[in-house]
Amino acid sequence: MKYLKKDSAWEKELLARFIDYAKTFSTSSSAAADKGKQPSTECQRDFANKIAAELKSLGFEGVQVTKYGYVYAYIPANPAGGAGTFDGAKRAAKPFCLLAHLDTVEECSGKNVRPQVKKRDGETIVTSDGTTLLGGDDKAGLAAIVTALHYLIKNKNIPHPKIEICFSPDEETGHGMDNVPLDLIKSKFAYTVDGGHIGELECECFNAYKSEVVFTGKAAHTGDARAAKMVNAISAASLFVQSLPKTEAPETTDGYDGFFAPFEISGGMEKARVALLLRDFDSDGMERRKKLVKKLADSAAASYGASVKVKHTQQYLNMKKGIEKASFVKERLVQAYKESGVEPVFKPIRGGTDGSRLTEMGIPCPNIFTGAHQFHSEREWVSLGQMLCAADIIVNLGVIYA
Repeated sequence: MKYLKKDSAWEKELLARFIDYAKTFSTSSSAAADKGKQPSTECQRDFANKIAAELKSLGFEGVQVTKYGYVYAYIPANPAGGAGTFDGAKRAAKPFCLLAHLDTVEECSGKNVRPQVKKRDGETIVTSDGTTLLGGDDKAGLAAIVTALHYLIKNKNIPHPKIEICFSPDEETGHGMDNVPLDLIKSKFAYTVDGGHIGELECECFNAYKSEVVFTGKAAHTGDARAAKMVNAISAASLFVQSLPKTEAPETTDGYDGFFAPFEISGGMEKARVALLLRDFDSDGMERRKKLVKKLADSAAASYGASVKVKHTQQYLNMKKGIEKASFVKERLVQAYKESGVEPVFKPIRGGTDGSRLTEMGIPCPNIFTGAHQFHSEREWVSLGQMLCAADIIVNLGVIYA
């Protein structure tokens, strides 16, 4: 059933909420997050406090912001739902949790965002003014969740179980689940609302590692370099980057292809550091990538007489197997899509979500689209109609579980 309809007061509420969120500065910092600070920026905590105040005013219960900057709240089960069928057993419907993230990516400015609302071929599109990102990733998800649950709060005739929400800081830094409040979350399954185009339903993602490759050389005066036997760590690092397979880079791959992605290089003659992302949908493929990085690093170091150290750090794993173990989580979501008139489109996430790590923790967590497009860029835009469909799917999901 279609609950949230185009040109309704709820669509206007959703648009106003999204614009308000988009204007709110909440960029995270990878450098601070990697050092263990969470939230990595104070603006994220400010945003968390702002949303918590809003949730209290809307009638959410249990609202709180944890010391690490997570927003937690819930709406209680609606008695209109009564006892229902859950996973084949006759008993009260179990709660589920909805997740989205507070932060925006740091590679593109998220400060002083000025959303622009446009009408195109009967559709409402929101963009930035072209000088910043918009923040649809993931403020479209935040707005869809809050609007959908506010709708359920206001419409007492619609049955649903207890629905929890958890809005996390630092998802974009890879640290979104580092201090997730599992002591608060009672749900045994969850859904992230952090996807893209309408219809996308994501139940698998990359295996992800971050690799640090540090070359050590020997500095000397350039005028006396030959006699002093200078070893230039920068040269070794540059050779290493150039030796990475060019057909296995982010810009030359798609679908189920994995890649090597150098994203930072720093240092000097004495020591040079390269940081890169390794991505692969297959665990054996990831092991191959890790071994190749070591092999190419050793070769580059030997070419210049440098030494090298390689460190691989796991970021998240493919959530596919974890979700397959609890197939009803996916099946109920497919049903909710169809109830909202949306045909599911199954595709892998060429990245990861907080749900990837939550699935590793034993809470299976597929991903729902938000209507946001061209993430992490000044060209980012959001379809209001698609965002409204995401909110409607959330309402239908509650009804199905009840």
